[in-house]
Amino acid sequence: MRPPTTMTSAAATFAVALSLLLAPRLDAGQAGPAEAAPEARQVAERVLAALGGAEAWDGVRLVRFAFAGRREHAWDRSTGRHRVDGRTPDGESYVVIEDLDSRQGRAWLDGREVAGERAAELIENAYGAWVNDTYWLLMPFKLLDPGVHLAYAGREEIDGATHDVLTLTFGAVGLTPGDRYWAWIDAESGLMTRWAYRLQSQAEDAEPTAWTWHGWRWYDAGGHRVRLADKRSQVGNDRVLDLAPIELSDRVPGGLFDAP
Repeated sequence: MRPPTTMTSAAATFAVALSLLLAPRLDAGQAGPAEAAPEARQVAERVLAALGGAEAWDGVRLVRFAFAGRREHAWDRSTGRHRVDGRTPDGESYVVIEDLDSRQGRAWLDGREVAGERAAELIENAYGAWVNDTYWLLMPFKLLDPGVHLAYAGREEIDGATHDVLTLTFGAVGLTPGDRYWAWIDAESGLMTRWAYRLQSQAEDAEPTAWTWHGWRWYDAGGHRVRLADKRSQVGNDRVLDLAPIELSDRVPGGLFDAP
């Protein structure tokens, strides 16, 4: 999701810097099964194991996290309910509660429910923020998602550690299927320590933008232990993207998706 050149005040509610809105919309369109060369698939499966494994991730029902200090998400993975809380550039507090499958929901500004085009715009942008922000949080879990073409690009030394390098391209899915990603996987730990991307709007010889992934730790969701990283730092820049606090649970508190 990328913000348009000019935005209404509702769209601006969720706008962040252009370089922070890069996740491909893999949820949209028809996607075939993931394509991965055997060596690339082996690395991706090692990543999933290092994160706790598919069974542990399947046991996580509720995911809560923040995005760059701008908004907070709550996502019920079992029902597709999503809530986002934040504050507009004008200082208004907002809450959007939606169903991710139907793309229908409700929106509030400063505690008062809004309707019509304003509500529809807020709900649509909340959906886009969910797609984008969860990719920044969960990309290593999605290496073998439908529509992903995964290739192995060899090994590389970074900061004295050996890394397996994966490349991700995409099939006919999403809004920006021409985007290209690289993932550096620590050969010893199986954790992704860096990613880079080049957008479909950029020239083929454009230098990819790279960020390190750090702050890896274990999170417990009712006995299901999953590993996530809460910090991203842009390589060659002093920009830091913070996803803390992160909370996982196998239960959903009553009323969380009913109203502010």
